[in-house]
Amino acid sequence: MKARITFVLLVLATCSHEVLGEVVDSGPNGFSLVNELTVNASRAEVWQAAVDHVGQWWSDDHTISGDAGNMSIDAVPQGCFCESIGDHAGVVHLTVTFVNPQIILRLTGGLGPLGLMGINGNMTWEFIDAGEATLVRFSYVVGGYRPGGLDAVAGPVDSVIGEALTRLKTHVETDS
Repeated sequence: MKARITFVLLVLATCSHEVLGEVVDSGPNGFSLVNELTVNASRAEVWQAAVDHVGQWWSDDHTISGDAGNMSIDAVPQGCFCESIGDHAGVVHLTVTFVNPQIILRLTGGLGPLGLMGINGNMTWEFIDAGEATLVRFSYVVGGYRPGGLDAVAGPVDSVIGEALTRLKTHVETDS
């Protein structure tokens, strides 16, 4: 398990794929980022894919178990963005703190390796009508303590969120 966490931290730190968003602000005690893109599908379809099928579009590389199929979101207040890692074992990646179906999902906590640090964050997923398509915006504001400062991980976290959003778009538009 420790080797898997180390691997996830390494992948997080070395992501080099195209970033769809930006680090809006960063400093030693926190950062904020925004990623958005348009998905060619209705808001209802995008919401359903994002929330009900997270295990089909989330990357295996950004899990503890190595299998995104173990990821799930219970989209109710105090629900869980969780990962099953075996019989009666699992990880709470984020906790659902606000739900307005097909409009906003707010999650609180430290996603992935951030959960191992002295930090907290609020991630907001917004689904906005854009004609026959849907603008999806993932925002994440993180604050707290990390040796060396949180600004050092802002870019890699932004890359992971950008990748996730790209994977969601691909999943919805290609049904894969």
